[in-house]
Amino acid sequence: MIAETRIEFRGAEKNLLIGSLWDGGGQPVLFLHGGGQTRHAWQRTAEHLAAKGKRAVTLDIRGHGESDWVDSGNYSFLHYAEDIQAVVSDLNRRFGARPAIVGASLGGLASLLAEADFGPLIDRLVLVDVVPQMNPAGVARIIGFMGSRLEEGFGSLEEAANEIAAYLPSRKRPRSLDGLSKNLRLGADGRFRWHWDPAFVRGATSIDADGKALLSGVLEKLPELDLPILLVRGMQSELVDEAAARDFVAQAKNARYVDIGGAGHMVAGDRNDLFSDAVIAFFEEQVNAPANRANSSAA
Repeated sequence: MIAETRIEFRGAEKNLLIGSLWDGGGQPVLFLHGGGQTRHAWQRTAEHLAAKGKRAVTLDIRGHGESDWVDSGNYSFLHYAEDIQAVVSDLNRRFGARPAIVGASLGGLASLLAEADFGPLIDRLVLVDVVPQMNPAGVARIIGFMGSRLEEGFGSLEEAANEIAAYLPSRKRPRSLDGLSKNLRLGADGRFRWHWDPAFVRGATSIDADGKALLSGVLEKLPELDLPILLVRGMQSELVDEAAARDFVAQAKNARYVDIGGAGHMVAGDRNDLFSDAVIAFFEEQVNAPANRANSSAA
């Protein structure tokens, strides 16, 4: 098995971004998580992809995990897109190849925005349960969860696990809480708090800032994007229904989608086996093979 190593980047504001690298020696593939997650959400898929000869890089996006909380409080989609532009340029310079991206939720939308505004940047893109036109109720539920208990935190990992179980009742509860500790910070007062910067959801330039306008611009540019795109949708998703998936691939020039059974919005965590298979198959296709825009499949 290829060993994990630490890798560092600088974002658009010279903010430190912490990642992990599984170096399979080939094309770099950048994994970008969704809001409230960390780079550790991708570990199993990154290991599988590295074993197939890719350089898998998982990244803690700004304000999350081990990466810097920015003093500016800039956490809009545009600021994440600017970070992606900086990291992609660095990967290209380090490894001599245009990278691909696997982006979930926020990571996927910011990647689309970066490609639309600053591209061509990337070779191909996997969007994980996200499109520019999402279910507003689902988005509100996620933001609501992320904004809860920011100040008070939790007295124990078990208490935090109960909060997550209430939010994701269909998700099987892990036997060990060791993984949960990566999503929390232990304060000097002995209480655990979410790893993300509170300004991400409550600041003047939070993730909600200008989101609708920015994503409307992405929709307008979709037909112009000339790169293969795979949309991986959880069949139980609260954000992306089948109609939205079909509409997206109808507008994008070279896109298709696949449904993952037994998965909700957290596709990689709900059914990592099927998710990894879909991602690996996408990257093993010949680069010049045309994608079937109208095609979808279920896994």
